[in-house]
Amino acid sequence: MSYYAKKLSGTRLEQCYLIAPPRIKQYFETEIKTVLSHARDTDLVLELGCGYGRVTREISGHVRQAIGIDIAGESIELALNRRNPRDSNTAYQTMNATQLEFEDASFDLVFCIQNGISAFGVDKSVLIREALRVTRVGGKVLFSSYSSNIWADRLNWFELQAEQGLVGEIDYDLTSPGMIVCKDGFHVGTLTMADYEKLCNDLGVVGEIREVDHACVVCVITKT
Repeated sequence: MSYYAKKLSGTRLEQCYLIAPPRIKQYFETEIKTVLSHARDTDLVLELGCGYGRVTREISGHVRQAIGIDIAGESIELALNRRNPRDSNTAYQTMNATQLEFEDASFDLVFCIQNGISAFGVDKSVLIREALRVTRVGGKVLFSSYSSNIWADRLNWFELQAEQGLVGEIDYDLTSPGMIVCKDGFHVGTLTMADYEKLCNDLGVVGEIREVDHACVVCVITKT
């Protein structure tokens, strides 16, 4: 999480998304559509790792209120600066996703997409437990990660980021399908369907796990 807070936040993070190749941009749209398929217009929704508000803004038009949190203050500042009258039901706060400053059972839907469950670099079980803590009974928690089917496009995206100096030079000796490693210390993996199944089993929860658009591995947990 410190990499995103110190090196890849605000307009630098935004630039990463602007230069994404077409297949990765399609992946972004798939994630948003998947979140919306679980959202209702009466829901209070929380996004973990919202960055500069790219997705929170999209979701806000379909729910009662959308709140985005991120550990990078620079990204939250950019999200707040980009708000307009149409975003009146959005809110942003600088916050650690494993130490949420919300009361128990506050939200109808909590989601963490863009492979945040791996990219945050935190204990995944703690992250899921905390998301469930702030979710109401009957509400849902949703996580997403990259499928192996989109590996070549994902690697290409990071190569473009490295070329523009947004992340460090890719260390091809350590990079392998599912795992991106850069020479400046950046590294991020992914979660497979089996990884999600194990996490859910270890936590004693039931996850609906599926692959969407041959690109996105999604885990949805309904709080009981």
